[in-house]
Amino acid sequence: MTVEQIIRFVESLGGVLTLRPSAGDGSPEIAWDDVFFHYAPDGVVPQGQPFATIVTKDYPQEPSSRLGDGVFRVNLDAGRGRQGPADDPTVRDLVIPHPVYGRLGWVSIVAPGPRTTTELPVLLTDAHARARRHWERRRSLETRE
Repeated sequence: MTVEQIIRFVESLGGVLTLRPSAGDGSPEIAWDDVFFHYAPDGVVPQGQPFATIVTKDYPQEPSSRLGDGVFRVNLDAGRGRQGPADDPTVRDLVIPHPVYGRLGWVSIVAPGPRTTTELPVLLTDAHARARRHWERRRSLETRE
């Protein structure tokens, strides 16, 4: 899947706020050209982490996935206890634990391709559903106060 195909798919799930930082919008330069997905049907960025991201370059202080030149990594919250089959952050087209947040249930796919075509939409749908439930629970608590 391409970055644009992934964006279209995630946005089709509904209630998604997609952030695409770029020069001039006040975001840190390191985030430019990356994509951050939040469940936010009200259009307000919620507290906490996005439920999925697409990163187009390696971040400092993270193990290198050899990103760039069209190679990107999809990261998503797969839920606690989810483990991937590899610990090499450069492996392509395979679900692996996120190089930093794997112990928190995050997984990554570097250069999604034929091997992950079926699994990636399922993982994104599950991450979206988890983020929706979290948003609804938080909203419910706010309305009680």
